[in-house]
Amino acid sequence: MKRDIGIDVKEPDRECDDVNCPFHGKLPVRGQIIEGVVVSDKAEKTVVVQRVYMKKIRKYERYEKRRSKIHAHNPPCIAAKAGDVVKIMECRPLSKTKSFVVVEKRSPSP
Repeated sequence: MKRDIGIDVKEPDRECDDVNCPFHGKLPVRGQIIEGVVVSDKAEKTVVVQRVYMKKIRKYERYEKRRSKIHAHNPPCIAAKAGDVVKIMECRPLSKTKSFVVVEKRSPSP
């Protein structure tokens, strides 16, 4: 049984029995929505997502490129792999470092 998570994303094709899945489990999502590229999928049910953003340096009136890595829960129904572009959303803390969950997988980056 799929449930509405409150944002407009493509629902996964597969079913899963993960309690921490926003579509098939009981995990509520709220807050930030971030898009990034999966750089590591070695841990079990966890991916590391790298996002690149621009930070303005007021003194020089220019922008610099910055990057950050975010650990996110990877439900079995989505199963994102390294190189995939994903959309992650904030949730309650699932572990010491995980407070995000993957909600949508896009095509791999060109």
